[in-house]
Amino acid sequence: MESLIAAIREQEEAARFLAWPGDFDLDRGDHVDEVHLASGAALEGFAGDGAGGTYFFCGAGGEERPVLYADSEGGSALIAIGLRELVRLLLVVPWWRDCQAFTEEESRGLEIEYLEDMPDLAARRDRAAAALGLGLPDQAQVLARLREVATGPGEAFVLVLTPEGHPYAPLFSL
Repeated sequence: MESLIAAIREQEEAARFLAWPGDFDLDRGDHVDEVHLASGAALEGFAGDGAGGTYFFCGAGGEERPVLYADSEGGSALIAIGLRELVRLLLVVPWWRDCQAFTEEESRGLEIEYLEDMPDLAARRDRAAAALGLGLPDQAQVLARLREVATGPGEAFVLVLTPEGHPYAPLFSL
């Protein structure tokens, strides 16, 4: 199976959608601070966003590893198990950071705002997903999975600011 990272790099339309509105850039894998996982498991930054946030693979393995997101303000959360799940999240709910309640109603309100600036959002998303060979679940499924990952296994993935030894705050307050 081809690497999804390689596929994103090769598929210009998918890479453009993931860059915006997904705010996901494979060329920004360095985090603003020195960090580590409290468990001692490996941590590999592989992408970032425009505000200084970083996507990390956790543990050993390939693209199937858990994905932790850390913002530049000291918040973090496990948001996906594997890159495929992350990319589906970014395609279906690119405004996920603002979905603090994980509800479809909240997401639909944010979607309306995005559609005002990008009326072709759904068509662009569908072309990006097709280019990557990904089927897309609906918003409710994606948000339920985000909540499940962030509040279930995510509690074991505590990011620590290395110089001070302080843990990052949970990104989602439940």
